[in-house]
Amino acid sequence: MVENATGDGAQGGAGRVVMVSGANRGIGLVLAEELRGQGWVVSAGVRDPAAFSLGAPHLVHGFDATAGGAERDWVEATVARYGRVDAIIANAGVMIPHSILDCSEDEMSLMLEVNLRSPIRLVRAAWPHLAACGAGRVVVIASLSGKRVKSAESGPYAMTKHAAVALAHSIKRTGWAAGIRATAVCPGFVATDMARSITTRADETMTQPQDVARMIAAVLDLPNTANVSELCISCSEEDLY
Repeated sequence: MVENATGDGAQGGAGRVVMVSGANRGIGLVLAEELRGQGWVVSAGVRDPAAFSLGAPHLVHGFDATAGGAERDWVEATVARYGRVDAIIANAGVMIPHSILDCSEDEMSLMLEVNLRSPIRLVRAAWPHLAACGAGRVVVIASLSGKRVKSAESGPYAMTKHAAVALAHSIKRTGWAAGIRATAVCPGFVATDMARSITTRADETMTQPQDVARMIAAVLDLPNTANVSELCISCSEEDLY
């Protein structure tokens, strides 16, 4: 069910349309605002659409990454409204800080569902539309935990994010001939509620979500001949990133 969809919206070939999951807070919220400011039409997937608004002509749609089939409903509502999908940003994510010994089956399943399976379903549902525009873009918000395992407690989460990075590469391989390009964005600590729940770092020592959003916006604007497969962003000294 579509909620909080105000204004007439873009029709046919009007503006480029980007779908952003988890757009009600953190990186997703800042991304939605940044892309709106750059002229994108934003379709925001959020858990509680009644409590969130981007204003006309943007669309806010109920989306729960744990509910199988929610991705197709959201894509169908977006296409019904705008007639196209040019980009997907799979931003919704969950992190449960447990080691592989302490992480329960249900906790592991939840992280896999939100961080990996839901983005797969979302991209599959939007695939014909991404291909139709000739320059479809997919951004998977992974993590530096998708590139290394920093601590025992981040291990299970890192396993799902390593898979999310591989998903981005798989999308690129599969969609290259159709002009679909994909990027795994791998930030370290970003000053959001998720990071604050697992670190005592001060906000000013972490990457700012506005900076992540600006970099993603730049990636979305690159031509088919300048694909960025991975974008690693660190706020602290790392061996490689």
